[in-house]
Amino acid sequence: MSTRTKQVLRAVVGLALAVALLGWGFPRFAKTTWSEVFAHLQAVSAMQALGFLGLVLVGLGCYTFTFTGSLPGLSHWRAFIVNICGSSVSNLLPGGGAVGLAATYTILRSWGFSNRDVSTSAIVTGVWNTLARIALPIIAIVMLWVGNDGLPTSLTRFAWGATISGLAIFGAFVAILVSESAAQTIGRGLDRVLGPLFRRRKRTMSIDALVQDMRGRISEVVRTGWVQMTLGMVGFFGFYYLLFVLIMNSLDVALPLGILFAAFAIGRLLTAVGITPGGVGVTESATVLALVGWGAPPAAAATGVILFSIFTHLMEVPLGALGWLAWSLSPRVKGASGEDEPAKAVTP
Repeated sequence: MSTRTKQVLRAVVGLALAVALLGWGFPRFAKTTWSEVFAHLQAVSAMQALGFLGLVLVGLGCYTFTFTGSLPGLSHWRAFIVNICGSSVSNLLPGGGAVGLAATYTILRSWGFSNRDVSTSAIVTGVWNTLARIALPIIAIVMLWVGNDGLPTSLTRFAWGATISGLAIFGAFVAILVSESAAQTIGRGLDRVLGPLFRRRKRTMSIDALVQDMRGRISEVVRTGWVQMTLGMVGFFGFYYLLFVLIMNSLDVALPLGILFAAFAIGRLLTAVGITPGGVGVTESATVLALVGWGAPPAAAATGVILFSIFTHLMEVPLGALGWLAWSLSPRVKGASGEDEPAKAVTP
């Protein structure tokens, strides 16, 4: 079976699973029906919807600080364009992160950024995104403890798993930056695991060599941009959490902020699940299961989860289409195809 056939089958299975989870599993987990959800959706006014969309745009605007911090020379407007373009592609396909990364690479290269700068940015922002999502359940545990709202067993497991995973990722990342011997050890380990895959794709440089080659560049980006990138992630998730709270309040889901944050954290963590496009179906089912389990009205909670998904997931598709249009009209740098040339970003 060819690689392309496997990719098509994976996409079909992922889409089918997303449809099954949303159509059949979601209302059962929520203990409601789709007709009740649609009835609650009609209670949301156009002005409220515009306000929700505004918060999404502000959140995406905050994320541009993470992007620009990882790629010197990139303007915030162009960071916004490349983010919504990559996200729209990622949200359409199961495991679409790779396709979204390819789209990001294509756009940034067309603006004159070198392969090395783009790959460094991809690694650093990937680590920052992963660590941020892993941190959310840990923060939720703290909020529930401070608010004396109780510590659900399921969330505690999530937090412990996130803590262990986060420490492992953060430890490996820091070790690569501060220790050459650690970078060599990690590089050789990755080479043993991933090397056969890259050799089948006729890559001449080993993972070990890649780690060594990128170590200095990653260290410089983190040294100069870690504060900006961190604040960008805080703003991004902060405004999305505010959106989640306002949506739930508009539907009379009156739960403590700590519990709402816990449900939000579970959903954001599960967006990384690659078996469906953007984790669709998986995130909604887990979030509504948590909300209903913690006492939220089933129909209202389900409506809130669907509405939040529409604004944070589905809306990225038309936004991405506008982003692709903006990119097609933007000036390009001709001949940007070499591996080592310096970035020649054109400020719009």
